[in-house]
Formats: sequence, structure tokens, C-alpha cells
Amino acid sequence: MQEGSLGAPVRHVLAWEDPDFADRAKTEAEMHRIFDICHGCRRCFNLCDSFPRLFDLIDNSPTGELDSVPVSAYQQVADACTLCDMCFMTKCPYVPPHEFDLDFPHTMLRYRAVEFKEHKVRWSREQLGKTDRNGAMAKLVAPLANWASDTKNTLTRPIMEKVADVDRKADLPKYTGRTAVMRAKRNPPSRAAEAPARARKAVLYATCFVNYNNPGIGEAAQAVLARNGVETEMLHPQCCQMPQLEAGDLSKVAAAAKHVAAVFGPYIDKGYDIVALVPSCALMLKFEWPLIVPDDPAVKKLSAATFDISEYIVDIARKEGLAPGLQPLGGAVTMHIACHARAQNMGQKSAEMLRLLPDAKVNVIERCSGHGGSWGVMKENFETAIKVGRPVARQALREVTPFLSSECPLAGMHIKQGMELLAKDEAVPDRSHHPIELLARAYGIPEGAP
Repeated sequence: MQEGSLGAPVRHVLAWEDPDFADRAKTEAEMHRIFDICHGCRRCFNLCDSFPRLFDLIDNSPTGELDSVPVSAYQQVADACTLCDMCFMTKCPYVPPHEFDLDFPHTMLRYRAVEFKEHKVRWSREQLGKTDRNGAMAKLVAPLANWASDTKNTLTRPIMEKVADVDRKADLPKYTGRTAVMRAKRNPPSRAAEAPARARKAVLYATCFVNYNNPGIGEAAQAVLARNGVETEMLHPQCCQMPQLEAGDLSKVAAAAKHVAAVFGPYIDKGYDIVALVPSCALMLKFEWPLIVPDDPAVKKLSAATFDISEYIVDIARKEGLAPGLQPLGGAVTMHIACHARAQNMGQKSAEMLRLLPDAKVNVIERCSGHGGSWGVMKENFETAIKVGRPVARQALREVTPFLSSECPLAGMHIKQGMELLAKDEAVPDRSHHPIELLARAYGIPEGAP
């Protein structure tokens, strides 16, 4: 066994149904083992705030070693983990198959399962994570919901902060009254029957964010695929339960995995590919679900059939070639590679896709935005999220480009807000685009139109 081996990392199945998994004493003993290894290494000091917190606890303890850090303080380290997976994927030399068998994110996930079992997850956190319910309710009163969530609203945001623990300064996504699935059914794009990828069929997994918050991403994806001859359907069986994973409610994640796999299964049998529009959701379908429901053949089949949208477009470009008609964007793109895109271990597919455009200039930023999904908008986390994301905002401000893009829409919003907080005289782009929206623009497809 070699330290820093070049062998591919291996992730173990999450034995969440084993009583030992959510046993506090055994979980804290495993945390102690891992923290002691991290203390001796410290390669992850500049990732999320978990590691600075851990190292500060040790350095400020009476002995300067982990043995004098109270076990009760471990919660501070676990609470700062956003489950971005970057320590596991890019930094840690001790991940399995190394004999130290270190998986920091999944150990923090195990601790959260302990907290969930002990009913220590706050009510506000649970409610924020119910994205399907929240989206279904908000779409009925979208203008009112958007008015109430605006950071300029000094009436409602302080109330929201007090009741829901959402920081009044955090930008929140807007809602729409017509979901992505509704729009796809009412106005499907015309498919180019003679285009290069005409033999392909794909189901677009809308995801909560695209379905309820930004249907334009779904419309752009469907329109680009139709231009390339791909037959598509837009579905949203339910949330992938990434928020519940973050909260340690693994039974809900397992139930969602089985349900969504059952819905998509017949499509896969008919030759459809499954294309997720947000990288966190693609990560769940590809990698997390098979570790949580390892013995379900439908989940395994779904994992093997799932693509990230940028990955899928690049696959078409390589195998069939893209349909003609792409035009220059008319400016450079600052392209943020989202952590959960990196965790899919597929390369910089969004940047690779945008470099297919004529006269493309793509400035890549490959560092965590600091947002961490719903984690980054919470009152106790927002300032930390801004701090962790500050290097990304600074890098984006060094050469401000006409287009800011991230595969993760929440990360894109957060980076833009970070840029606005740092900017002096620099003009900041008015919004962050999903890369598929930029590809649609290069095809001359109007925003919000197939």
C-alpha cells in the first residue's frame, strides 16, 4: 500500500441501516481516528471551513493535540462540512484503498445521521429542505414569494431570518408560476429530424431548481438537444433528496432513489438516456444513490444511464458531432466548475462544451464557491460561505467577462453576490448563466423560447 497512490479512490457502501452507523459513541470514535490523521497532514487547510475549525480546536487546546479537544466540539467541524467531496476527490492521500481508509465527507454524513436519529436537526433546516413542497406552494403565489424573498425587502427578510434562520443578506432563488415540466408539455421544441444525434433519446430530469426556480435552463437544454435531433421528455418525479442527505435523513434518500429509479426504468429499457440538469442531482443519481441502496438493480441501472447535461452534449460532439449553426457569444466566459461536477469525476465538461463555440474564450475557476446548497443561506453559515467563496469572487473580478457561468445555479448566484460585495468600480455581470443557456444563445435560441 502506497501513500498518495495513483489508484482510483474507492467509496464504501453506506451501511446506514446498521445500528452501529448512527451510534454516537462509535461515530465519534471514528471521527477521532480521522481527525487525528487530518491533524498530522493538514493538506485540506484551504478547502471548506471544517478543516480550519478542526486545526484551530487542536492548536488552541491545552496539549496542542486532539486528545485535549472535547468530543462535544466535534460538532463544530461536522456542521461546517458542505459535503462538496473535494477533500476526498482532490486532496486526501489517505482515501481507500489506502489502509487509513479515510472518507471525511461520509464520516461527517454519518455524524449527521446520528444527529437526525437523536432529533437534533432544527425544524427550520428540515422545512428548508422540503424543496418539492416549497416549490409547489411558491409557484401558486410566485410574485408574492419573490417579493417576500428579495434582500431589499426590509419587512419580510428580518422575519424570515428569525423564523426560518435564513440570513437576511443571502440572495435566494426566485420562483416561477409555470414549471419546467409544464412548459415542456405546452410548448415542446421542434426536433431536427436529420440532425447528427437523431438516433438518441433522452429524459431530462428537471430537478427541483430547474422545475420551480429557473425553467429557462430546462428550455435551453431541450431546445439544444432538439436542434441536434435528440428526442426528449422532461420529467420531475421528485427531489433527489440532496437536502435530506445533508441533514442525515438517509431513509428518505433511499425511498427517493427507489421511486425515481422505478419511474425512469421503463424509459431506460426503451433506449432513453437520463440527463440531469444540475450537477448535485446528477451526483446523487450516479454515485450517492448506489451507495445508499446498493442492492436495488433499478438504482444501478439508473446510475449507469445518467449523464450530466454538459457531459451529454460533449458526448454528442465527440460521437456524432454537433449540429451546425453555432455562432460566437460575443465575449469571454468566466466558467466556474462546480464541486459536484468535479465529484462526478468526468473532467471539466462545461468548459469543454463551451470551447466548442467559435472564437471561444473560457476562463476556468476550479474552486469551491462556498455555498453548499441550502447550507450557505442559513444565518449561522452565510458569512462563512461568503468567506470560503471569496477567492472565487476575487478571481472572477481580476478579469471581468461579459458572461459569468456555473453548472450549479446556486453557486453562480453566490459567486455573483460575492463579486458585488468585493467590487469597487468593476461592473459585475447582471446574472450567472448555466452553460447550457450559453450554448442555446450561441445557436440563436432566444431565452425562454424553444
